[in-house]
Amino acid sequence: MSNLLESIINISESSTRELLDFYQSKNRANNMGESFEKYIKDAFIGDFNLSEKDAIAEYEKIFSYLGNQNNPPDIMLRKGDAFEIKKLESPVSSIALNSSFPKDKLRSNSPMITEECRKCEGWEEKDLIYIIGHVKNNNLKYIWFVSGDLYAAGENTYTRIKDSISNGINEIPDIEFSETKELGRVNRVDPLGITYLRIRGMWGIENPNKVFEYIDSYDKEKEFQLFALISESKFNSFPESSKQRLKESSNCSILNVKVKNPNNPSKLIDCILIRNIF
Repeated sequence: MSNLLESIINISESSTRELLDFYQSKNRANNMGESFEKYIKDAFIGDFNLSEKDAIAEYEKIFSYLGNQNNPPDIMLRKGDAFEIKKLESPVSSIALNSSFPKDKLRSNSPMITEECRKCEGWEEKDLIYIIGHVKNNNLKYIWFVSGDLYAAGENTYTRIKDSISNGINEIPDIEFSETKELGRVNRVDPLGITYLRIRGMWGIENPNKVFEYIDSYDKEKEFQLFALISESKFNSFPESSKQRLKESSNCSILNVKVKNPNNPSKLIDCILIRNIF
């Protein structure tokens, strides 16, 4: 069964970096964001050269859920991790999360996920990995894989702010509100009662190149870079065969690093940083 380490090795050993031309030639995608997402899916199945028909058949074997643009996650491995995939046009720009706040884990009781995601397999909580790629002139320049529990604080940090704003809006007198998953919705704003106002949260998070610059530095002059940051305990949980294959890969280096705890930066977490730099 595929996993994060296997996908990292497959990317590191592949020479495919020109996403748009490569995927257009297979009639897969015209949109660069879709191209990057399909590239990641192919990395998990371990083959970048399958026809659309054969790739879909392989996806079904390893993925329990393939998401949409409006609800997390983008992909879920069957009995494995969940992944959020973000494509950037600038190497250091922040990442727009829109109405979904950052997540340390993916939980089945989250109101932001779909019912199909909730019921796709028996699960309550999954590790969430953010996959962030920078594409320049159709070429993939870097990929970050970063574990949500090293990137985002606990859920209460964000829901406290969200709920405080939402409750404050709902306390405004003489305004008609309706129930919504957003921060609020005001109905019948005008005398005719035909105008409404949606109040949405637009979340964002800093680029991992900035967040984790104290453990490694992004070099814009390099042709391609891959960084993967996971806790030491997460790394140890992977199959021995995957860890051994990673250690034997001449394209990857494995470093022991310490990362600030997102809930208390005075404490450090023992982590593994995997790098592949050309």
